[in-house]
Parts: sequence; C-alpha cells; structure tokens
Amino acid sequence: MIKQFLFLSGLLVSFGVFAQKTHVVIKGDNPYNISKKYGITIDQLYKLNLQAKGTLALGDVLKIDANTTKTAVISPSVSSKSTGKIVLLPKQTVYGITKQYHISEADLRNLNPNLDANMKIGDEVILPSNLISKYAGSQPLASAQTNVVNPQENVAETPKVTSENSYTVEAKDNYYRITRKFNLTQNELFALNPQLEQSGLKPGNVIIIKGAGQEISDKESKNTQKAAKVEVESSASSVNTRVSSSDDFVTYTVLKDDTVFGILNKFGISLDELISLNPELSQGLKSGMVLKIKKLEPGYEKKAGDALNVVLMLPFGFDSNDSKYRSLSFDFLTGAKLAIERNVKAGQKLDIKVIDAGNEKSFKNSLTQINPDNTDLIIGPFFKSSVLEVLDFVKKQNIPVVAPFANSADLYDYSNLVIIETNDNVYADRIAKEVKDVFSDQKIYIVADQDKIQANYIKNNLEKNLKTPNIVIVNSSSEISVDKNMMTGQSAPVIAILATDDESTGAAFAQKMIEISKLASGTKSFSMYYNSAFEKNVDDLSEANLVYLMDRKIVTDGTFEKEVLADYKLKYCKSPSKYSVIGFDVVNDILSRENKKGELFKQMGKVQTQLATKFEFVRTKPNGAYQNTGYRVVRLMPQN
Repeated sequence: MIKQFLFLSGLLVSFGVFAQKTHVVIKGDNPYNISKKYGITIDQLYKLNLQAKGTLALGDVLKIDANTTKTAVISPSVSSKSTGKIVLLPKQTVYGITKQYHISEADLRNLNPNLDANMKIGDEVILPSNLISKYAGSQPLASAQTNVVNPQENVAETPKVTSENSYTVEAKDNYYRITRKFNLTQNELFALNPQLEQSGLKPGNVIIIKGAGQEISDKESKNTQKAAKVEVESSASSVNTRVSSSDDFVTYTVLKDDTVFGILNKFGISLDELISLNPELSQGLKSGMVLKIKKLEPGYEKKAGDALNVVLMLPFGFDSNDSKYRSLSFDFLTGAKLAIERNVKAGQKLDIKVIDAGNEKSFKNSLTQINPDNTDLIIGPFFKSSVLEVLDFVKKQNIPVVAPFANSADLYDYSNLVIIETNDNVYADRIAKEVKDVFSDQKIYIVADQDKIQANYIKNNLEKNLKTPNIVIVNSSSEISVDKNMMTGQSAPVIAILATDDESTGAAFAQKMIEISKLASGTKSFSMYYNSAFEKNVDDLSEANLVYLMDRKIVTDGTFEKEVLADYKLKYCKSPSKYSVIGFDVVNDILSRENKKGELFKQMGKVQTQLATKFEFVRTKPNGAYQNTGYRVVRLMPQN
C-alpha cells in the first residue's frame, strides 16, 4: 500500500513539473500585460518571479502559475462529452464563470479555444452539461445542447416574426437574444410560454411574444457602419434597489446579499408582519424572491365621466411678466400637443387644460385655476417649490402629479408623485459598478465640474469597494497622464471617468482619451453623460474602450422615431428642440399608462422608451414617489 502511495506521489510530482508554464519576455512586455495574457494577477506573477518587480530584460524567462493547467488534466468535470451552452450576461468574466461553475480556467479554455478578455454580452460559452444543470441558476441558456465531438449547428440568417404576437425560434436563438429582441424579461417570456421551462427553446417552435413592443435591436442597437463595434444596453435593474408594486402591496425583490434582518431594517417592519405576508419565508430567504412588504395606500381613481381631465402647468410667466422660461414652455407644449393628438387618435378621451404657472413667487395664484374635484392628472409644474405646493393642494384627492424636472429627496415621501428626471446618483452608481468590474490596480482619474459633487460621490463609492485604489479628481482632462517605467519606457493603462455634462469638457475628454489609448493599450474610459464628440470619434474612442450612459438622445433609425419626427416637422415645419422632445416623451409616456379609470399607478411597472427617453419607474421607498431610473449604456469596443 505504501509503495502504491509513493508511486502515485511520484506521478503527481512529475506531472507538476511538466505542467509548469513559462513566458519569454519580448519587446513591449510589462508585468501588467503579461499577467493579463495568462489570466493571473500581478501579485501572483511577482510571487513566482521576484525579479519581475525590477526591470524586465528581453529574453527573461518567467514562471506562470501552473495550478490551472494541472486542474485541467485531472478535472472530472469535462470527462463527459455532453456539453451545453450558457449565454453571457452583462459584465460576466472568465473568472466569474470559473467560480460559478466550479471549473478551472484551463478546462474552460479547452472547451472554448477562442475565449478571451473581449467577451461580449450574448456570447455563448460551452460548459459541461452536468455543471450547467447544477450551477446555472437563472443564467440564460442557449437553445440546444451540443457535443464536444461535433459542436456545429445550422444557423438561420433571418429572424421570422410569424405574426404580430408570435415568433418562430431559429437555430441561433437563445433566451437572452429573444428577451433583448422583444423587450421582455426571461420571467415574462416564461409566463407567456410556460412550456419553455420544461422543453427549452427548439428551432422551428412558435412562441408568443405578445405585449413585447418594438424590437430593441431595431430601436436602440443599430450599429454605425464603422470599424468599431457599438453596443447599446438597457439599464440593468440589478444596480437599483427594486421596490415596486403588485396589486395592493408594495413588493421588494430580494438581492444576493440580502438578509431578513437587513430587510426588516430597510423597511421598518417587524418579523411577524413580514412572515404573515410571506409564508414562503419558512423555507428560507432566496435571491430573486419577491416579498410583500406592506399594503399600498389607496391610489387615485377617476370619479366620473369618460374623458381624462389633464392639467398642464407651464411657466409662461405672462401674468407675472417673467419671460425667463417662456421659450422653454412653448417648446415643451409643442411636443406635448403632438403626444396628446397621437393618444386621441388611438381612442383616448382627453380634456386638456393648459395653465400659466408663472414663476415661483406667483405660483399660488395659478392653483385657483385647478378644480381638484374634476382633475385626474397634473403634468408640471417645473420647479420643486411649486411641485410641493401642488402636492399639498391636491393631498385630499391624491391626484397624480408628474414633475418633469424637479428631483430631490424632500419629494420622495409623496405616493402620488411621478419624478421624471433621473437622479445623477443613479448614473454615478452605474459608472462606479462599471469601473469596479474592470479595475486591476490601474490609476483612476475623475474629471469633475466645479462643485465636484458627482466626482466625490463616485470616488467615495470606489474607495469603499476597491482595494487601496489610487483615485485622483482633476479639473481638466489635460491633467490625465500615464505612468511610465523609466527603464523599459512602457506606459501603464489608466481608468478615466467623466463626471460632468459640460459639452466642451466632454469634447476635451474624448480627445485626451484618444491620445492616452495610443500610449497605453488597455486604457478604459467612462462617462456619466452623452457627448456629441463620442459619436464623431467612434473608431478612435473604441480603442479607449469608452462606456457612456445615454438618456434623452434620439436613435433615429427606429420606425417609431421616424414617424414622430416626421409628424412634428409636418405640424411645426421644423425639427423638435430638446424641450419639445422632453414634452413629447413625458406626456406620451404618462398618457400611455393611463386607463379609462385614471388608474395611472397600476401601469407603472412597464418599461418604455419614447422618442429619446427610457422610462423605468421605481418607488423611492414603500408608499413613496415613483422615480425614473431608466437610461441606456453604450459601449464602444474595438473590432478584433
């Protein structure tokens, strides 16, 4: 028995020697790109090669961690030829896949020879079937299993929408592509097609897509005909705390790290109350569970009449002789009128009253023109102080009030308020998440505006979540620079974040990142806001891996957008201004959520994109205001 043990030990030692990888240093190598090439950290490289902390010389032989290679040969996970495919989710990495599916990186690369750091959302990755069934969870899966020996599939080229409400599954389809194509969640797809959970997607099957709306691929994701790849992605709901409503209850979707104690503290309820509303908690708290939190306050319901009585409160300033916001108000009204006409043509009965809201000082006088007992919806006013006065004026009737521009914490307690303007912290949180996902000891620059509020917010977020980051807030993009190794002359990549919506600052940021990307390959750039310079320099900025958030930007390729723009030009003999677009988007979105009873808040769960704005409403707190958290993520990626 001892002899057998010694014999096996000898084999393992011998195996370890043969599995050791090495790398010969060539021109252009540095510790950062070597570690990236082999999927290890710089610390692991230094641990195996103390000399790498100094100057690397051409021809130096570096040891590379062989642990993954050893695992690749002896791992039982790939012993079976039965494999399947998963569909990559946003920001899913090679490392994340190996951890989730308990597979070594070497095994993963053996099954996927072309796997690299440029994986993109929707890509299919081959994994052993037994690991998929055991660890996939809610991970989207490709439609059919494949075999290691013959992984080729016949792929149909042109998608078929069989009818307005159905779609024929093609060989290349998977859950991710279909849900993106028809603006559905995977749960909604399963609800429309219960058989899919058992049988899966099969080419040739006809599935129901009713209520899915316009295809995102046509509306939001048409790439420019340039070398760089432009990928448009909707805002990920996982970034925000999901407090919503269902029937008569405030609900909350459990996140990965949630605890019962934390949920009780978050919503100020007792354990007895939570369990009485959610008996299934006896089986334990699970990520993805939708918990009832408390009863909703009664929503507004129309008292009488067929027509919906809508008041528009715009600051024309005629009575107060204040023309400061008059032009803006007229522009907003032109877009609003176009939206009203579209909804009337669709069969909606509307009675519209436009009121001059004056300025903040004279606003109270305008309230006398509103009959709260015969008003079903108020859109406006623009200013926070005026919004608060309207809310107080209609608190007895609980009439829905829509604030197109005001957004602050003192508005969040009003359950009958809809806040259109997305809080900048929502954008900042998403950018911080994007940076955390790619951070690997790079120096981080944040280009700030004068008040530095968002820059400091992002900096604090990153310092809480990253290990000893080096973060510098700068006033100008000209202050961004790359560090160079004095001996090798190699430049280290940096991360740069634009935290201001100033047009000239954004243009300067774009030019600086183009310059930096030529000096240091692997540089990453991010922007909280869209800038026109981004579209003018798509190819060059793709080399800087630019990711930016986009809101209130028209994607002119869509059928809906073309139709609205044509109608506006026909009506007003010009293209819509910024505030005309906002007026259309706000009014069209809100009216499309109304029903004959005026029950606006029963329709707030829908995610809709209008002419330029994405609307995704979330309660700020249980029985609090609804706030729009919608935006689109645009990624510029170099074409390999």
